[in-house]
Amino acid sequence: MPEIFFSTDIETDGPIPGPNSMLSMATAVYDADKNLLGTFSANLDLLDGAQGDPQTMAWWQSQPDAWEACRKDTRPPSDVMPEYLAWTRSFKGSRVFVAYPAGFDFTWVYWYLIRFAGESPFSHSALDIKTLAMAMLGKGYRESTKRNMPRRWFDQLPHTHVALDDAIEQGAMFCNMLAEYGQSASKPGGSNCLRQGEGPRSEPVPHGDTIQICSTKSSPNVMRSNGCANSTTRSS
Repeated sequence: MPEIFFSTDIETDGPIPGPNSMLSMATAVYDADKNLLGTFSANLDLLDGAQGDPQTMAWWQSQPDAWEACRKDTRPPSDVMPEYLAWTRSFKGSRVFVAYPAGFDFTWVYWYLIRFAGESPFSHSALDIKTLAMAMLGKGYRESTKRNMPRRWFDQLPHTHVALDDAIEQGAMFCNMLAEYGQSASKPGGSNCLRQGEGPRSEPVPHGDTIQICSTKSSPNVMRSNGCANSTTRSS
């Protein structure tokens, strides 16, 4: 069964689920050939008894557009997460959760899935894009930042701190890396993916590699959840 990749980005009001809340989540599903198979996005109500982390909320004050986007048409997590679980199961293939950084995003999504849907369609594992970059670049983990990645891995897609935008952007980057990894793995002795004469990405990269505690990111199966009615549409 072929693997399909659930590139996921979230926005939160603090570092940990429970005391803090997940504000928004989005997933963009890609196959290994970089076809965008579908998307899911939802803004969530705050958890009962939770409150925003002061440092995180201070950061959100610098992102008014993204804050406004993630607070529109919020819905109860008890509605969103079972819907998300059912949506993930509509895809044929072996499901792989992908994120940057996976340690943050997967922790939140897994907690919310178990709390509100009772199970995870991804089991207990996730693929971290930065770890893949470490293996491909032959660098240390802390050096394997977006600023040190080759420019060809990045498509001209927005990174806005709106979860769906960021899920699509990082998913495309992952597919570019995956294709190159497959090519280099088939060549004797080849795994370092910085080509001769090509430097790393030098322009500023939104979201960078410092994990801010606020951080967080034409097809059927495109689902946007909102406070009125759920709709399944086709995207361009």
